[in-house]
Amino acid sequence: MIKIVSFKICPFVQRVTAALETKKIPYEIEYISLKDKPQWFLDMSPNGQVPVLITENNTALFESDAIIEYIEDEFGPIEANVTNEQRAMDRAWSYLGSKHYLAQCGTMSSKDKATFEERTEKLFKAFEKVETQLSGTTMFFKSNQLSNVDIAWLPLLHRANIVKQHTGFDFLCGLPKAQAWQNNVLATGLAEKTVSDDFEALFTDFYLTNTYLGGNEAEEKVACGTSSCCG
Repeated sequence: MIKIVSFKICPFVQRVTAALETKKIPYEIEYISLKDKPQWFLDMSPNGQVPVLITENNTALFESDAIIEYIEDEFGPIEANVTNEQRAMDRAWSYLGSKHYLAQCGTMSSKDKATFEERTEKLFKAFEKVETQLSGTTMFFKSNQLSNVDIAWLPLLHRANIVKQHTGFDFLCGLPKAQAWQNNVLATGLAEKTVSDDFEALFTDFYLTNTYLGGNEAEEKVACGTSSCCG
């Protein structure tokens, strides 16, 4: 059976587990602490980062983009009859999502208002690009069927939803098509299947404690996050 080596709140890992869950591929998962990485993990991960996927042949694969491509090559694509041109477009939009994982983490980790607002502005531009791409007539990014693009953006949408639920601040404020897309993706239940049972508690403890989002400026943040443009 495939094995995933993971850190519990890593968005890159969630993208991989989402691909496996969508394809209904059995896997086991082992969580490690990034503050105390075991030697066996360092021996198999050249960059010392998660995720690592260990194949049934005991080959350790690293880098989430490469792992996603392996899953598609080995077990077949999520969507049938996708042209090479469309596949390239899907990979480009997926990359646009995954390259903002760390940007979102940095934004949520901001310790003061000025830093938070500066980082939020940059992150918001990525969601604005999605807003212009979404048709508003389909459930998901391209159609009514999940695609690799939806899976790539799932960690961003999931974390943005948790932030909104706990603080009232909405990273998708003023983007109605992106908000609808977020709701549809989360309604599949895929987010909960792709993280540990204690994910939300660990996430809020890490990002919503001793940060600007978790500070005493709640009224100001909620006023922005729950304005009429953020239904």
